[in-house]
Amino acid sequence: MQKNLIILVLVYFLSFTTTPPQYQSLPLSTSSRWIIDDSTSARVKLTCVNWAAHLEPMLPEGLDRKPLAQIAKHISTMGFNCVRLTWATYMFTRHANLTVAQSFQRLGLEDSIEGISNNNPQFLNYSVVEAQRAVIEELGHQDVMVVLDNQVSQPMWCCSDNDGNGFFGDKYFDANEWLQGLDIVANRYKDTSMVVAMSMRNELRGPLQNESIWYENIQRGATTIHNTNPNLLVIVSGLHYDLDFTFLKEKPLKLDIIKNKLVYETHRYSFSAGQTQLWLTQPFDKVCQSITQEIHTKAGFLTALAPLFVSEFGINQVEVNRAESLFLDCFLGYLAEMDLDWSVWALQGSYYLRDGLHGPEETYGMLDSNWSSIRNTEFHHKLQLIHQQIQDPDSNGSSYYILYHPSSGRCVNVENSEVHATDCWSFSRWKHEAGNRNPIRLMDSELCLSASGDGTPVTLSTDCTKEQSQWELLSNSKFQLANKDENGTYSCLEWDPNYSSIIQTNKCMCLEDADSINCTQGNPQTQWFKLVLANV
Repeated sequence: MQKNLIILVLVYFLSFTTTPPQYQSLPLSTSSRWIIDDSTSARVKLTCVNWAAHLEPMLPEGLDRKPLAQIAKHISTMGFNCVRLTWATYMFTRHANLTVAQSFQRLGLEDSIEGISNNNPQFLNYSVVEAQRAVIEELGHQDVMVVLDNQVSQPMWCCSDNDGNGFFGDKYFDANEWLQGLDIVANRYKDTSMVVAMSMRNELRGPLQNESIWYENIQRGATTIHNTNPNLLVIVSGLHYDLDFTFLKEKPLKLDIIKNKLVYETHRYSFSAGQTQLWLTQPFDKVCQSITQEIHTKAGFLTALAPLFVSEFGINQVEVNRAESLFLDCFLGYLAEMDLDWSVWALQGSYYLRDGLHGPEETYGMLDSNWSSIRNTEFHHKLQLIHQQIQDPDSNGSSYYILYHPSSGRCVNVENSEVHATDCWSFSRWKHEAGNRNPIRLMDSELCLSASGDGTPVTLSTDCTKEQSQWELLSNSKFQLANKDENGTYSCLEWDPNYSSIIQTNKCMCLEDADSINCTQGNPQTQWFKLVLANV
């Protein structure tokens, strides 16, 4: 049975990685809003997964569950080209000589020691610092890049306003010791090419937040990393849990010496800034528009200056509640539309120790609690389009649109003259002029989408001037593509995965109820499509 399960998991992994891997030379640099290969200037898109290693044991999670080589292989076969590996300052400044065995023994983690002994016995005699290097080297063997993220100073679960790790001057957050840690780590991986970036600090927060202190220390931290290891990208976090950079509009960060190595990062969850209730109590259309505008106002505007790395987002993959489902559909649309670099939280299916509990499950984890298979294949599938680089600053190709259905993670594709929702490794290319009532044309053909009536498949027509071939984006969030009939009634593109892969048109849902969340017309998520601009 176990052998059959492994075979099924490998088949699924292989089906995910059907497109060629993105090879690059290292190190990386930046050009405008893009991360690029230093030697070729070709764009490199970071599609990462977070792997926690900053908690009390100071060891990347899961080495008690599976051999390291197997975990690293799973990361690669799931389609990730990078790991955002977290670390704690004190691991390098105070505990560098502590062995893994000593670290776990002092915490009473005898069960985890037994698991490590069975799966990765060599690690017990490594120092915690040596163990980190061993993990990074194994990731390198799988061609997986590493972003080292300084998550906390005192090893512990992150984050809260009053955990002592939030801002410079907090109980555990001494700026000079932080700089010492950055210097040690940057120097340690000076000759490790797969370490491509360092994030200076995760989620600055709390009552001590101060813009002038932020400027002072961020400049010191960035300069420290760059002077020690000039190959690295230097990742800058904002204030208020990595949500807010608006203060940079008035006073830009002066780091000209490393301007081609500077990347900004932001985070977003359904609960960010206490917004869970908005998703539950307000119409999706208004909330999605409001929050994407907020993201752009507070962080997205930085793409005019430098790359923006969404270094954390995710959902509870065990029980996806309504707020998370709505957030994810909206946010995936934004990520695809902007073609941003990103890192999902998280890889780990469990922890050695978290908040005093031994072996608790991580419900946000891509892997299950046994680290043996993908926890939620539906969520994994939804990442297909954003895994791909769909915008290239050096492309000579024509721009086009992808018709994306973020609720399912599918893309619209024409097969045998029928319009289907398929996986996003293959999709049709469309042309559409912005504005009201224009055709959606199949690229390099005379065909366009045409509505045939409610409950019937959308068709391809050579008459792109007739009423049935005119489409417009309804709602402020631009998530519903509609055709208006001779009676002035709107029909929307719709796909329901419970019935068929064929795209239909049906009466647009919830337009009349736009100011109410109590839409009684059905599940409007089946009608959410996004026109995503691409040129690759």
